[in-house]
Amino acid sequence: MQDTLHGRTALVTGASSGIGAGIVRSLLAAGARVHGVARRGDLVAEILGAEAIEAGRAVAHGADLTDPVQVDGLCDALETDQPDIIVCAAGTNITDRQFGQLTQESWETVRTLNLDSIVHLLRRTIPSMRGRGGDVVLIASVSAQWPDHAGPAYAASKAALVALGRGISRDEHAAGVRVTSVLPGLVDTPLVDRRPSPPPPELRRWCLKPEDVAAAVLTAVSLPPRAHIPEMTIVATRLQSMGGTQTGSPDLPAGLDNRSPERFDQKETAYV
Repeated sequence: MQDTLHGRTALVTGASSGIGAGIVRSLLAAGARVHGVARRGDLVAEILGAEAIEAGRAVAHGADLTDPVQVDGLCDALETDQPDIIVCAAGTNITDRQFGQLTQESWETVRTLNLDSIVHLLRRTIPSMRGRGGDVVLIASVSAQWPDHAGPAYAASKAALVALGRGISRDEHAAGVRVTSVLPGLVDTPLVDRRPSPPPPELRRWCLKPEDVAAAVLTAVSLPPRAHIPEMTIVATRLQSMGGTQTGSPDLPAGLDNRSPERFDQKETAYV
């Protein structure tokens, strides 16, 4: 994928850790110029790397995306380097996530970052893509599709995000704007540490990794302009299946202790 995205400019939110950081690295490796944004710009700079920043291939931004004034400031800074790839990877969840535990404050914490901030960002950035074309990638979740351990606030915010992507695509596709929603299952990121019961280390070995989600994103934005993947679901092979992601810490299949989650064995053992 080297230089697949040469000449293109990307903006990635949530770029300081987890899925966002994985996407930043993937887009840089594919030749894009990348703007990364998160609350702490210094952490974003670490992910982008001094070499890429000094070469003018990367720019770190510190901004709180839940603050509309800071979003406007970010977009103003991009006026002279308008992105044609926007990846919305910033997101959050809460520990006390059951419906009976929700407060107005915790509901707004989830909704404001996972949905409201994205609407504001895209209202400012999509107009520059019209006609010339571009990609918007929304990092949603399998929680958008069916109830699970993530809680109703998170699920509602991600379901709304998928609906938002479908609506924007309907309005903007003829102008060359592709909107892709990526719905990951269980990913080994710092966000899972906020769960009431985080998955154990032996299970996390077999979870999706940020680079897996980044590979899906890269596939979508690397297609010829005539082609578009509207939605992608990606889950952890041994732990989940389509429609089978409701368990917070799935049972680990037997016989995986000495096997690698990174490659297929030459001879696969049949499971009964």
